[in-house]
Amino acid sequence: MEHQQTASVEATEQTTPAFSVGIDLGTTHCVLSYLDTRDENAKVEVMPIAQLTAPGMVETRDQLGSFLYQPHENEMDAASRVLPWSSEPKALVGAIARNLGSKTPIRLIASAKSWLCHAGVNRRDAFLPAGSPEEVEKVSPLRATELYLEHLTAAWNHNHPEAPLQEQDVTITVPASFDPAARDLTAEAARNVGLTHLTLLEEPQAALYNWIDNSNDAWRDQVTVGDIVLVVDIGGGTTDLSLVEVTEEEGNLTLKRIAVGEHILLGGDNMDLALAFRLKMKLAQEGKELQPWQVQAMTHACRDAKEALLNDAELQAVPIVVPSRGSKLLGATLKTELTQQEVQQTLVDGFFPKVDVTEHPVQRNRGALTQMGLPYAQDAGITRHIAAFLSKQANALSTESAQAQDFNPFANMPGMGGETASADFIKPTALLFNGGVLKSPLLSNRLEETIGEWLIEADAELPTRLTGTDLDLAVASGASYYGAVRRGQGVRIRGGIASSYYVGIESAMPAIPGMAPPMEALCVAPFGMEEGSSVDVPSQAFGLIIGQPVNFQFFGSTVRRDDLAGTHLDYWAPEELEELPEIQVTLPVSEGRREGEVVPVTLASRVTELGTLYLEAIAADNGQKWHVEFDVREDASSDSDEE
Repeated sequence: MEHQQTASVEATEQTTPAFSVGIDLGTTHCVLSYLDTRDENAKVEVMPIAQLTAPGMVETRDQLGSFLYQPHENEMDAASRVLPWSSEPKALVGAIARNLGSKTPIRLIASAKSWLCHAGVNRRDAFLPAGSPEEVEKVSPLRATELYLEHLTAAWNHNHPEAPLQEQDVTITVPASFDPAARDLTAEAARNVGLTHLTLLEEPQAALYNWIDNSNDAWRDQVTVGDIVLVVDIGGGTTDLSLVEVTEEEGNLTLKRIAVGEHILLGGDNMDLALAFRLKMKLAQEGKELQPWQVQAMTHACRDAKEALLNDAELQAVPIVVPSRGSKLLGATLKTELTQQEVQQTLVDGFFPKVDVTEHPVQRNRGALTQMGLPYAQDAGITRHIAAFLSKQANALSTESAQAQDFNPFANMPGMGGETASADFIKPTALLFNGGVLKSPLLSNRLEETIGEWLIEADAELPTRLTGTDLDLAVASGASYYGAVRRGQGVRIRGGIASSYYVGIESAMPAIPGMAPPMEALCVAPFGMEEGSSVDVPSQAFGLIIGQPVNFQFFGSTVRRDDLAGTHLDYWAPEELEELPEIQVTLPVSEGRREGEVVPVTLASRVTELGTLYLEAIAADNGQKWHVEFDVREDASSDSDEE
């Protein structure tokens, strides 16, 4: 969703927040930036974050590692945990967690952000580190997120005692592909640590805001009306894709986010693991077998080695030490090395293969039984995922831009004038890269070359590469800059919600043995609906069952862009609608009603400022209302209430 408005009305209005603070709550790193709103000449700054890097050692770094370490009760004494603001911190997060976890991975919590948006688990249950022994203390994905935010809040308040973070305007970034439930959980974690003046902003938009800010108003000289900016954000855990169209409004250039990609769990973490397994096979050829925990430890070592080799083409190899738990297991600590050639072959060819734009991710049949874990992308080819995104969003353009791209709806359809046409896909005219993975010229250049070849094949111009951002810090910096945009300073990226949302309607039909009643879908929130707005859903009256457990089924679509609220679908292609987690709820029975009664209702919907979808059922006879919040809260499943 587009940048949201404030999450809640401030309790007092007598003081204006002194700072606009941006927080990049990343999968592998967190960054905090700020802008002094009292100084019209102020620039966005990144705040160095104090953190433990080793027992008893505190350093300040621009990034706080998104890692949480659960030490053994005798592993660290109290004196070795002291931070500038606390002698008894609640948790070991940041660099020390990453460093200790590389040696004892069963005690390390990583990728909490990915777990936070995984609908297949209860994100309030304490189960992280996943798969660790019983003696390791567990926390929930929600609690891990809170602990990262608590550390950032304490670090800020230590540096700015006169301006507590709880009183500032705070913008937290989320992947563009986060659904309403994941956005709601992120906002809940922030509220739980006292951050109530809250805004959520899509990460690719934040990167684009940072580019605008750094251009000093020269961005209008680099893009023009009709340009399509493809934002590719590849971080530690995810690949996030967005398209932004440059349009004109009353003679001024404006930016409109027109599409976002699916939530793709594919990033630097996958690359580290791929390198670790390559070294595992190399050691196996030498007759040295590794245990699973050693592969985990080696994965962390590969991360540091990968960064060193990608950033220094002259460096030929980096030594890797594989820890051992004693002489009975392997005889001694093992040593190997990761070479420049191994990195280039594994990462460039494995994750950024040169493919045609018609080559999309390969989906294989899954095993009937699988370990409970994160739903990682099956296909590691990032270029294939980008090709699929551009092809899927071929219809995302405005009429004027579509004409400029010579859009052919019958491309590649025999007999329809498309025999010689190239495969149809939206053709970006500009590229903005973000994320730590693309700091490597080797990887970013390969990606730019591949996209360029697609455009050459389609007789389109090569895209312009937009530069001028720090790929590690751009998202947080853009978030704090956005605070000024919300005050009317600077250009705003428009867009509204990036999906259409539908509620499932169970068809009324005679029972057929072995067959569930077919499901129809009713559009309750159209594509582009602005946050903070409501809409009536024109349709026939539906029967709402109260007083008994019922299931609400929701769907989302990023391609059905023209459906209005009230559009009724009795058929759709598999790729058009994505089934979202259902909500189980028992709607309350009011006076004069009975349990199990089927109440005729009409529907209305509202998209909150944070991107959560509320569905409202209004009784046709007396106007009573029931609310269902699409936030997939596992403990109560919904915040349904009755007026």
